[in-house]
Amino acid sequence: MSIAYLCLGSNSGDSFKLIEQAVSFLNMIENTSIIRTSALYETEPWGIKDQRWFLNIAVEVKTKLSPQDLLVKCQNIEKTLGRNRDKERHWGERPIDIDIIFYDDETINSDFLTVPHKYMHLRAFVLVPLLELVPDFVHPVLKKTVSQLYDELEEVEDVYLYGTRKHD
Repeated sequence: MSIAYLCLGSNSGDSFKLIEQAVSFLNMIENTSIIRTSALYETEPWGIKDQRWFLNIAVEVKTKLSPQDLLVKCQNIEKTLGRNRDKERHWGERPIDIDIIFYDDETINSDFLTVPHKYMHLRAFVLVPLLELVPDFVHPVLKKTVSQLYDELEEVEDVYLYGTRKHD
């Protein structure tokens, strides 16, 4: 069995419900089970700022699936929950996004999958939930822990524990 870390995000529709449904669907994948999840976070958009804030969560799963098969299952969940990659703008709004951040300590660089996720070390919305689960996990390429990567962030977008952000 392998251990994978996923980051889920949503900022269109009922984001809370979509994250909840995605976690439920992840738990139904054959030969895969959720070990634990982080708290839910409300996060400032990264890349394109003029859109709704996201809800994000990290999920630790145990799986017998290959990284490629896990990706296919995650993309099927996204599609089931209304994601249409052909109609969304890059880094724009989406009902659900499920990224494989780490898969054991493997490195994968293919046309359709990069593990570790190529931008994870630049994004507080990925690192903060991961800090809860695996602060000492060492990035297999950068050779730094999740804690070190967070401490080295140059631009830190706002990340709030769900329900604690004061809305305008």
